[in-house]
Amino acid sequence: MARSSYRPKRPEAREETPLFLQIARQVADDIRRRVLRPGALLPSSRELALALGVHRSTAVAALSELLAQGWVQTQPRRGTFVSERFPEERPRHLGKLPVLPRAALDLPEPPPPEPFPVIPADVLPLVGGTPDHRLMPAAELARAYRRALARSSRLLGYGPEHGDAKLREVLAAQLREVRHVPVDADGVMVTRGSQMALFLLGRVLSHPERVIAVEGLGYRPCWDAFRLSGARLVPLPVDGEGLSVMALEELVARERVSAVYTTPHHQYPTTVTLTAPRRLQLLAMARRHGFVVVEDDYDYEHHYDGRAVLPLASVDADVVAYVGTLSKVLAPGLRVGYLVARPEVLERAAGIRRFVDRAGDHVVERAVAELLEDDVVGRHVRRTRRVYAERRDSLVYELTRKLAGALSFRAPAGGMALWARVTAPGVSSDAWAASALEQRVLVHPARRFRFDGRESPHLRLGFAPLRPEEIREAVARLARALPSTSRPSARSTAGR
Repeated sequence: MARSSYRPKRPEAREETPLFLQIARQVADDIRRRVLRPGALLPSSRELALALGVHRSTAVAALSELLAQGWVQTQPRRGTFVSERFPEERPRHLGKLPVLPRAALDLPEPPPPEPFPVIPADVLPLVGGTPDHRLMPAAELARAYRRALARSSRLLGYGPEHGDAKLREVLAAQLREVRHVPVDADGVMVTRGSQMALFLLGRVLSHPERVIAVEGLGYRPCWDAFRLSGARLVPLPVDGEGLSVMALEELVARERVSAVYTTPHHQYPTTVTLTAPRRLQLLAMARRHGFVVVEDDYDYEHHYDGRAVLPLASVDADVVAYVGTLSKVLAPGLRVGYLVARPEVLERAAGIRRFVDRAGDHVVERAVAELLEDDVVGRHVRRTRRVYAERRDSLVYELTRKLAGALSFRAPAGGMALWARVTAPGVSSDAWAASALEQRVLVHPARRFRFDGRESPHLRLGFAPLRPEEIREAVARLARALPSTSRPSARSTAGR
């Protein structure tokens, strides 16, 4: 029987990679480099073990690995040979793909997606809507995740579309006790963030003969989710008292309305709170005209002055579809939101979810349920509430000190940002935001939040993601970005 003269290099016992894999990888590399030609005879397992000073079982395992990957082939009573057709690893040059004519792929144009750019490390994000990830109780979450996984491996399988039963039970209890929303676990659906809840509601509530009313200054990703569901949207004005109920009355007089989307607690982006008379009027209109109020309570926990205003759902849960999230409390990447609504709404939403997302991440959901039940999240909220209130005050102080006369604003009672009017003569909010980015600070101009996409003299300035010293530097950069002819004098005062 012929013998092979080939011998691979002796493997390193100190490496973490198992010896048999080291041998197999070296042989495969030699085949790639044509040190071993197709059809070449390889040493037997006995010869390989003796040559390399390893146990024969290690050599057998190495040859078996090569065989499984297709690098070698065996011939009975003859030995092991380099395969004539080993795995193709060279990049293949593809020809040009055929261009389909428009008629062959007649898709409707989707709305332009909301951009989520990666913010460079040297850019300070003076924007709202995102918590400071550095404050998240990551160690507690990691321990809760491990416990959830260890206690029930069934959580890795498909679960109910409504979400983990334990989390639904804990959320329902907290909604009843803290926000006075009359709901039990069966009335809660856990979703992958509030955005999924809004998308599902858009699918449930859209009707070809009806419209959905939204705030004319508002949350564009929600508008896009509704549009993708085929909804026709009508914007309503927002003023110092929140959504204009008078404009809604005029709308229902001429159109059939299936839903009204609103952010009544801290209106997005202006942060104003919908006044009590308008709240009652809105709910009464929903009863009278048979539409659903979609209440997006995206940052209920972050209220600093006085007590938080109870949700609309606490007054009339029958006409309100209530959307909440833990993204602003913990971190957006966890993708944990929830929807509270009437049974028929939840069932339709669950039916739609079956086709796009069979079930959420039930291990994460169970871990979050434990953190809620053990008050880890509660302690975290109480801590961050103090931290964010301090950061709000730092932003107000720095803006007043460095940009008085250029910006007019009120300190918000809650939320993660303030809404400021540009009062510097001749200064465009869009141009200022672009100039600020050149100074390595990110701010959002009003155009981003307007339904008509037009420019208006406002900026939304966030404070939650930045420490006080970072806020100080961000405002200094924002001041440097203001045209020199428009920089305010030291005697100016904010809000004038």
